[in-house]
Parts: sequence; C-alpha cells; structure tokens
Amino acid sequence: MKINQRLKTIGDLVEANSFCLDVGCDHALLDIYLVKQNKNIKTIASDIKKGPLEHAKENIIKEKLEKEIETKLGPGLKTYNEKVDTIIVSGMGGRNIIGILKEDKNVLKKIKTIILSPNNYQEDVKKYLCKNGFYIENEEFVKDNKIIYQIIIFKKGKRKYTKKEYFFGPVFLLKKGPLFREYYERELKQREILISMLPKKYKYKRYIIKKEIKMIENEIED
Repeated sequence: MKINQRLKTIGDLVEANSFCLDVGCDHALLDIYLVKQNKNIKTIASDIKKGPLEHAKENIIKEKLEKEIETKLGPGLKTYNEKVDTIIVSGMGGRNIIGILKEDKNVLKKIKTIILSPNNYQEDVKKYLCKNGFYIENEEFVKDNKIIYQIIIFKKGKRKYTKKEYFFGPVFLLKKGPLFREYYERELKQREILISMLPKKYKYKRYIIKKEIKMIENEIED
C-alpha cells in the first residue's frame, strides 16, 4: 500500500514496541505502515469523521491487520485507552492540534511520546507542549510534493528554550542542512512580501516581522 514521504518519515521515527494513537488517521495508511515494519508496534486509528474511518477499516481488512490495528470513531484524545504510550497527529493546523491536546490534558500525563507534524503555527505547538511537561527530543524536515514539512518529537520531561530555539526548533538549529536552508529561505521571502504590504500604522507587527527577518538572515547566512 503506497504511503507518502511525510507519513513514511513519521512512521520511521516511531520507536519499536510502541502503542500508538493516530489521531485523524484518514485512511490508516500510517497505521498499516507502522505495523508492517515488524517493530512490534500496535495502533489505534481514530478519526472524527465516519467516511475516512470506513475507508481505514477497508484498508486494514485488505491487509489482514485487524488484530494489530483498532479503529475508533471520535474526537481527538477521546479515543485514547490505557495501553497507548505514543500520540501521533499529522496534517492539521497547529492551533487545531493545540485545541485537541488542551481538551484532554489528563491524557497527556500518561503519554511518554508525542509525534506531531503541524501544517503551521509550529512555534505555538512547541511552546504549549513544553509548558505542559514535555521537551523536544528530535525534529526532522521532510519534503513531499515540493512542500517541506516539520516533524517534531516530544518526550516527557522539562527543558528551557530560548525565543530563537522555539522559533527555529532547538534540534533544527543543531542539524541545519539543505532543507533547513530551503524552508527558511521561503519563510524569509514570505515575511519580506508581508512587510512590504503591511501599512506603517501596524508598528508592533512590523517590528516583530523585522526581528524574525533578521533572525532568519543570520541563520541561513552562516
């Protein structure tokens, strides 16, 4: 069963012997990939929408993986059970992800690993989880259909981060590499366009964007 590069990279980052809750599983392609890796991984494929979950069930049955992959209809972490130690959320907006995590903060206390790939507001997601008992263990960029995505792995524990580390990602700052440069060159262009269009009366917004432009320039010029 074909899986895109973003989901494959997420799957490769999941530890052996994990029990995962895949929130917003869509057609359960990630869950199928995880189980077929032979790393003793079990999953719950959950979705708030009945249609995608029915497709997920069909795919799971087709692959004869009903014993390894459970399907659950419901919102966010409401589909959690006590066996789950890893939460995966991919392909949603960052603020939507924060909303899902906020609704069931008690579940977070029982989880050891959270793997997220937010489409935007990555800095907000990092700040939220790091203020609620997690630290950033790993970060990866992946390019899929000309779009570069961030994948962030959080583990239970506490670490302090600077504004710069939240903005770029502490692990990304250490790794850098071609995708880091390409991603932030695009971010730089977007901010330059935005500030050229933003009326001068928005002084504080312009000030923040200028600071971010300077930060990005400093990192990609190294």
